Amino acid sequence: MKLKIITILAVVLTGLFFTSCDDKIEVLQAYDFSLTTMPVQKRIKQGETAEIRLQLHKSGEYKETEFYISFFQPDGKGSLRMDDGTVFAPNDFYPLKKETFRLYYTSECTDQQQIDVYVYDNFGQRFDLSFSFQNDSDKEEEE
Repeated sequence: MKLKIITILAVVLTGLFFTSCDDKIEVLQAYDFSLTTMPVQKRIKQGETAEIRLQLHKSGEYKETEFYISFFQPDGKGSLRMDDGTVFAPNDFYPLKKETFRLYYTSECTDQQQIDVYVYDNFGQRFDLSFSFQNDSDKEEEE
């Protein structure tokens, strides 16, 4: 009887040893993230610059995570630059080195304008923001 119990115990322990051991440690690398912004003006004149203050919020921290920023302008004409002076070309990716940063949009037309800002991480996740500006020309105020 003792031999049967010892044999069964040995078989169970051997089975557990081969099935439960995994030398790979799972580390979560891709954490969700989002962007928040302070209120942004809605009206802009040609040649005027609007400041957009942004904050990156991460749900977790992984040392190897890298962030990139890009923009597209579906309506109007203008330029966008980072607070470090980097002028963005539409649809190009730029490294995002800070979690709190500012963008500056300068209007180059009298039409309605919209810019779409995209922030990506190196795991393929993306967060989108859109900003719209109405023309604020002196002609409209006089009429």
